[in-house]
Amino acid sequence: MDDVIVRLKKVNGQIHGLIRMLEGEEDCQKVVTQFQAAKAALDNTYSLVLNRNLQNCLSRQDSGSVEKILKLISKK
Repeated sequence: MDDVIVRLKKVNGQIHGLIRMLEGEEDCQKVVTQFQAAKAALDNTYSLVLNRNLQNCLSRQDSGSVEKILKLISKK
């Protein structure tokens, strides 16, 4: 999970950058671009963690955990 932690720290840096941009009233286009980058990085990290957890549950034939994960991701 070290790679996930590294990814999350990068997203954290992007979020702090966004805060500074907003506080500094940075150009709107730059702010939106940074938001998109942070969102994509977080979405990619989420997908990685989700994939690993599902694979782990499936390899252990833990259908209960798989069901719980599926319920969590299907909530909107």
